[in-house]
Amino acid sequence: MNPHRSSRSILFLLLGVAAVACTSRPSSGEAGSPLVLRLGYFPNITHSQALVGMARGDFQQALGREVRIEATVFNAGPSVIEALFAEQIDLAYIGPNPAVNGYVQSTGQALHVVAGATSGGAAFIVRPASAIQTAADLHGKRLATPQLGNTQDVALRAYLASNGLQTVEHGGDVEVVPTANPQILDLFRLGHIDGAWVPEPWGSRLIVEGQGELFLDERDLWPEGDFVTANIIVRTGFLQEHPDLVRAWLDAHVTVTEWILDHPAEAQLLVNEEIERLTGSRLGDEVMAMAWSRLRPTWDPISASLLASARAAFEAGFLLQSPDLTGIYDLTLLNDVLDGRGLPHVE
Repeated sequence: MNPHRSSRSILFLLLGVAAVACTSRPSSGEAGSPLVLRLGYFPNITHSQALVGMARGDFQQALGREVRIEATVFNAGPSVIEALFAEQIDLAYIGPNPAVNGYVQSTGQALHVVAGATSGGAAFIVRPASAIQTAADLHGKRLATPQLGNTQDVALRAYLASNGLQTVEHGGDVEVVPTANPQILDLFRLGHIDGAWVPEPWGSRLIVEGQGELFLDERDLWPEGDFVTANIIVRTGFLQEHPDLVRAWLDAHVTVTEWILDHPAEAQLLVNEEIERLTGSRLGDEVMAMAWSRLRPTWDPISASLLASARAAFEAGFLLQSPDLTGIYDLTLLNDVLDGRGLPHVE
């Protein structure tokens, strides 16, 4: 049995089971009790608006006293999608590939992307001892990504294919080993892998803590250096029932994004404090500064990059058919917010 195909089948089976298990549970409790908005996000710098907005109270202020935010911290996009399918999450910050998978698996019924959150923030880091100077040097190498079929995994496989290289499961000689980010750092230090395509801050940690070298900043592969790393998705039922709350959230999201862009030093400090609160450890100052320099908070979903990433996922075999993403975006409320601020629309 092809191990790549087997792992992929298990992923789709899990998502399919979660979709079947959906039940209709309202976000409000008993009559007279506060309405609940259930949020999902990661303790990660690419989810900086969620970290900052929750810490400063921007979202709660925007929603008002009659709405309670129930926040759940996740570590992987597929888990967010499973929770959304089960109607345990209403709104989430999430990477593009899990959003696409959730949309496709639910035949466009479960979710919509309502805004962007982060551009950039991913890099391909190599060990100096592996003597990787050009793409041709990747022949016979062992490389890692955070998860089979995740955003960086797809990016690496697309990069290999564009340079005439194939992975072992497709008859080539490049081994790609999906491994959790903390284990990637351990393997890198031990010399058990030659390189890794990872999101920040793990790229910077591989450089600072693992003495790695930057082989490729993913921004160099995209027009004007922009590609989506995190979006805001909303469960379709919640969007239909509570557009006023989603609009209020997006208004606060734009406010927080502008504050982060205007106060980078304060934002980095606050994000690091939240990461420490949620995970028990903070990023080193050098790692934080380096990682922060490779990403840009935004509300633009940078849709062209998501569509390109979805095509790459299909070509890599992670989607069973070419995805129809015609309705994945609903940017009406975001553009309404931008109108009210005199800011340009996003496409």
